[in-house]
Amino acid sequence: MNRIIIVGYMGAGKTTVGKALSKELGVQFYDLDWYIEARMRKTIPQLFAERGEDGFRKVEHNILHEVAEFEDVVISCGGGTPCFFDNMDYMNAQGETVYLQSTPDVLYQHLKMGKVERPLLKNKTPEEMKAFIAEQLAAREPYYLKAKHVLDVTLLENYSKIKISVARLRTLLNI
Repeated sequence: MNRIIIVGYMGAGKTTVGKALSKELGVQFYDLDWYIEARMRKTIPQLFAERGEDGFRKVEHNILHEVAEFEDVVISCGGGTPCFFDNMDYMNAQGETVYLQSTPDVLYQHLKMGKVERPLLKNKTPEEMKAFIAEQLAAREPYYLKAKHVLDVTLLENYSKIKISVARLRTLLNI
């Protein structure tokens, strides 16, 4: 095993599945957003506010190139990471990529329960949020589908289902 890189829309469970998989495999886990925050000493919302989305994406791209050089790791990427620059092609060259696929309705349910501030969803009504998720997922999915593997995580709402998803992922990756 060298690198497993998990992609998908925000709220799909990339961090949850990534942490569980890394624990089972006994390897280090990196959430790219957390790593960016630690390296930059600022939160993702602060970086968005200071640099705009374009500035943030440049930082994200550079730090992706750093983290994706680590060995024997599971990496969870931000929802937009695959959609900018050559990031998805780069990730495919660096390791096994997995798209955690879900529906807009399930993603909305996960995101409305989430406690994490999401800059792209800030100040949206539930209806606006649902429409935004559906529209953005449709635009991003062609990038996500470039991943080497696709895992349906529509039913990822409790610990036993997370364990089932991790087991399915291990089968998919043959690890």
